[in-house]
Amino acid sequence: MSKPSTLPPPASAIPTHAELFLAFFKITLSGFGGTLPWTRRMFVEENRWMTAQEFNDIYALCQFLPGPNIVNLTSVFGSRMRGPTGAAAAWSGFLIVPFCVMLAAAMLYERYGNVEAVRHVLSGVAPAAAGLIIATVVKMAKPMFRSFGPAPFVLLGTAVAIGLMRWPLLLVLIVMAPLSIGIAWWMRSKETA
Repeated sequence: MSKPSTLPPPASAIPTHAELFLAFFKITLSGFGGTLPWTRRMFVEENRWMTAQEFNDIYALCQFLPGPNIVNLTSVFGSRMRGPTGAAAAWSGFLIVPFCVMLAAAMLYERYGNVEAVRHVLSGVAPAAAGLIIATVVKMAKPMFRSFGPAPFVLLGTAVAIGLMRWPLLLVLIVMAPLSIGIAWWMRSKETA
């Protein structure tokens, strides 16, 4: 009797340009309050275009690039799948709807922003968005905790440094990025030895 495989399921076929555009268009339509949870769900769980670890690795890279993380992820993923034209297809699918919605929202807010009901709606949306982000962070952290190497301690140290100690983000990045890269290199060299 063979052991069950612990490897992730094989990834699906590489998406076409149209599939890239429609995937990001769908993510944008679903992603009120933040698109990261929907992006991860579509890529990792539904379409299996990436493993959970691949998603985490690419998202980590996008955190270090200038600009909004999820827009960076859109470009990197599209480029990885279909080159520069794939990046353009993913990027346009991702940004067309928010651009139009924000223009309309800005016009509506200019006119009705002082109405008390509008303020209540906006203050109620923030906790829902925070809940989505927390749920995604938990899902993204699971692969780190499975091996229970030093990664959870790096995560905890970074959270404490920024969230509790209120140290500047740049200082924390200057210290933690080389530290985490060094730990990852050490762990991989230990596995291959």
